[in-house]
Amino acid sequence: MNTSESLSYRDWHVSWANDQITLKNGIDRMLALGAPQGDIPFLVKLVENPRFSIPGVTLFHGAVDLKQHDCIHLVLGRGMLPKDEAFVIGFTMGSTNQVSTSEESLFCKISKYLYPRIYKFDDEDIGIFKDAVRLGSISRCVSLDSFNFEPWLHCTLRELRERLGIESELIEAYYQVEKRRYPHSQASQRLMDS
Repeated sequence: MNTSESLSYRDWHVSWANDQITLKNGIDRMLALGAPQGDIPFLVKLVENPRFSIPGVTLFHGAVDLKQHDCIHLVLGRGMLPKDEAFVIGFTMGSTNQVSTSEESLFCKISKYLYPRIYKFDDEDIGIFKDAVRLGSISRCVSLDSFNFEPWLHCTLRELRERLGIESELIEAYYQVEKRRYPHSQASQRLMDS
């Protein structure tokens, strides 16, 4: 992780290899740079946060609140750039094993055409999102949207990944593929940094 005093959300990430920090330590670092809940546009909250869902209607499986979402960023070793967001959202949705192709397609359309500029996904981000949905669905990990991270705040990321059942080999193999596919992407190039 870059520890410069002048970090912005674009620079922040705790790489997959940096698995000895605690979840709490990672969250504390992230909170210093992330957008407060109030700064997130309503459409993004409506789509991604279950608190804003319509009672009795599940628009997208894997919707989580901001705190849960931040924990998943750390568990998956992703920063806060669009490709990172695409992977975190996709893997979380996939881990539910309930995402239909029409649900996936609808999310892609909303994130590409309706999200505000800074949150909008481009074609590469959509590709990563789709890959992550598949990775999450073939992983034997627990459904990340329903896992209670609170009791695990003082565990290392490695211990937490083991508890969640996230297969390191699966993630590392994909991150190597992503790094080769997107040689000009800051998010993709820093995935395996130590």
